[in-house]
Amino acid sequence: MDNNADQQQIRLGKLEKIRNLGTEPYPYSFKRSHTVPEIIEQSEQLMENEQTVTIAGRLLAVRGKGKASFGNIQAQHTRLQIYVRLDAVGETAFEMFKLCDIGDHLGISGTLMHTKTGELTVRASVIELLSKSIRPIPMPKVEEKDGERIVHDEVTDKELRYRQRYLDLILNPKVAAVFQKRTLIFNTIRDYLRKESFLEVETPTLQAVYGGANATPFVTHHKALDQKFYLRISNELYLKRLIAGGFDAVFEFVKDFRNEGIDRTHNPEFSALEFYQAYVDYNEIMRHTENICELCAIAVNGTTVIEYEGQTIDLKAPWPRLSMLDAIQTLGGISFEKMSDVEVKNLLKENGWELDADYNRGLATQLVFEETCETQLIQPTFITDHPKETSPLCKQNRENPELLERFEAYINGWEIANAYSELNDPVIQRRLMEEQVERGRGGEKETQPLDEDFLRAMEYGMPPMGGVGIGIDRIVMLLTGQSTIRDVILFPTMRPEA
Repeated sequence: MDNNADQQQIRLGKLEKIRNLGTEPYPYSFKRSHTVPEIIEQSEQLMENEQTVTIAGRLLAVRGKGKASFGNIQAQHTRLQIYVRLDAVGETAFEMFKLCDIGDHLGISGTLMHTKTGELTVRASVIELLSKSIRPIPMPKVEEKDGERIVHDEVTDKELRYRQRYLDLILNPKVAAVFQKRTLIFNTIRDYLRKESFLEVETPTLQAVYGGANATPFVTHHKALDQKFYLRISNELYLKRLIAGGFDAVFEFVKDFRNEGIDRTHNPEFSALEFYQAYVDYNEIMRHTENICELCAIAVNGTTVIEYEGQTIDLKAPWPRLSMLDAIQTLGGISFEKMSDVEVKNLLKENGWELDADYNRGLATQLVFEETCETQLIQPTFITDHPKETSPLCKQNRENPELLERFEAYINGWEIANAYSELNDPVIQRRLMEEQVERGRGGEKETQPLDEDFLRAMEYGMPPMGGVGIGIDRIVMLLTGQSTIRDVILFPTMRPEA
């Protein structure tokens, strides 16, 4: 029998002994007077009034033998010391407490005191078992030295932490702080968009026709309808339907699903924000995008300036605008506009840069930009005016019909947003979607199918609008200093356990 299984058997034996004491180890509820953070915040007043407090938390340390013990409980990812004496809690409760293990949940009533070392402590008068743990937690060894908490043998195995996020959250309060900040980011964005008169909506996750992005979908089958469905790669076309239906401005936080690789900034299931506003173009959407990022930075860190992996980045609006062709010229050092198609093909060949399908000048432009410029875009920058071949859903540039009124926002070399002056001409939209279908037949890997219902909505009359999709996970990574997307997703996609 391995050590872990042996420890489980010992705990199951203790569970039986606790029941024999007449204690129910899994009660239905427990009424608290305070949370642990509230106790710490209000400690002076509570001690001054000698007020009895009732708290609950997980036991993470026990020290002492005989008729008195100190311990530490954790709740709301905050620790607090407890002091349990036989003569204060009674023989049965004290016997139960001696059978408790690290990981058990306890309810405690008592008054506050400071120990000789000055540590805030709950002096227990009542102690109850709220949940008996039967699997041991791999607790790190903690040493208090000169008032500093030093952690030894910390649980750092990434595979273990991602698979068992609940364990990660128990052992690493800093991890919990990341996800609390994630929620703060969502709420900050929500508050901003509501103040700007956007309506929050919900659209389908299962879609009969996928669209709104160039990506490979996950495919599933609906038994009752005997029909193929796709997990959404984007909610764009549904939000545009709502604009056609009369809402002036809508937004949605969504889970999108793209059947693609997993790396530092990509997870097959990821969080996105999309919003669309009638009667504006991509210039207004730039304003919203930079305002949102600035407000989120201030909400999380109290400043627009962040440090990320050795780089100092300032998210303060307004951000600079740079066309894709200008970026290739100034950052890539390539006079792309002056090159012939033959010269462009040679450039791709010399550098080993491959298009997904047959040569196309616009897609070649995008590829050269990605290969030469993206990693240099550390400070927030809008890359505008993309080649017309890069999207079938965008209006052409007012000054150059070979370009689109599209922008991508970059921070730290990552694309964090993609936006358009949205196309609303149904005749042109149908032609562009048909061209995408043909390009897919020609071998291009990621094209968008023709969506007849979306075209029908547009044919009823769709107002001019601007819209954007923002990668929320990457924003959270930047603002919380996390190096991989898995550190900002509670349950990232993993291979099956061996």
